[in-house]
Amino acid sequence: MLLNQFLILAAFLFCVGVYGVLARKNAVLVLMSIELMLNAVNLNLVAFSNRVGDVGGQVFALFVITIAAAEVGVGLAIVLLIYRNRVSVELDEIDSMKG
Repeated sequence: MLLNQFLILAAFLFCVGVYGVLARKNAVLVLMSIELMLNAVNLNLVAFSNRVGDVGGQVFALFVITIAAAEVGVGLAIVLLIYRNRVSVELDEIDSMKG
């Protein structure tokens, strides 16, 4: 496959992720959209790494996957705490938690 096919796929995935972050009101769906955006970035890193012939991009993609896993763990823990206190994970209702 050509490099531009990977870039088009990654751009489409990133745009879907941005739309999900901006349009969704559920915190879990926003976290999933952020993961989709990170996977699009990983696809770009691996595609360019393969094109150049260096493994630096692939190693960096592994670091991004590790950071994304930690982000999901912390994010879901925060969402569960909010759900316990508010019985909802809608982002509009989280705004009312301000001091």
